[in-house]
Amino acid sequence: MLFAHGFGCDQNMWRFISPAFERQYKIVLFDHVGHGGSDLSAFDGKKYATLDGYAQDVLEICAELDLRDVVFVGHSVSAMIGVLAAAREPQLFSRLVLIGPSPRYVNDEDGYHGGFKREDIEGLLEFLDSNYLGWSSAMAPTIMGNPDRPELGAELTSSFCRTDPEIAKHFARVTFLSDNRKDLRRVNTPALVLQCSRDVIAPQCVGEYVHENLANSSFVLLNATGHCPNLSAPEETIAAMRAFLSTERTPLRNT
Repeated sequence: MLFAHGFGCDQNMWRFISPAFERQYKIVLFDHVGHGGSDLSAFDGKKYATLDGYAQDVLEICAELDLRDVVFVGHSVSAMIGVLAAAREPQLFSRLVLIGPSPRYVNDEDGYHGGFKREDIEGLLEFLDSNYLGWSSAMAPTIMGNPDRPELGAELTSSFCRTDPEIAKHFARVTFLSDNRKDLRRVNTPALVLQCSRDVIAPQCVGEYVHENLANSSFVLLNATGHCPNLSAPEETIAAMRAFLSTERTPLRNT
């Protein structure tokens, strides 16, 4: 079971989830370049100009560790990184668990609703470019949700602030301006779409869109609010994952 964290986070964000699966699976945790304990010198702006560079890292980890029948668990932007990896080498993956996925954050003239107007995203990125620490302090509690539990927002703020600022700015632009909607239809790996209630980053309609466009997917709307149920509602997240992993799956259009 390979866990991939979201923007501004690190592998520590899985500490409430991964132990629940240690008896059944080999657990693999890692940090995206620029995050956690990663090697900052490995960052290459050209390689990571799109999410494909991060998907390549996932495939390289699988190759280096000789991983097979991988259950990929991706949070936020890493959900789409997992989709891209599975599209390129589907034989490596047995299941995908996609927590708060979004193939495109920007609303589109074709009627797609990603949750943000283009000018909102540009403003967010300008704020991040000019004052990364201020952006982290302002945005992390909003992303986390759960205002009645301020310690969660404080943890995410600290995580953002530990991330290399220049790499974080680059990753944010790649993340929020990406459009991977067409890639969803390239994947037939059984997938679970875990959608939080009242998620300002990936609203429910986005999760439903991912489910509708992944040929062999299930959709679960969690009671958990915010964008990080791995921290705010680990028990509910684990239960949904276990239910999905315990079922036999055959290639279908949707279930």
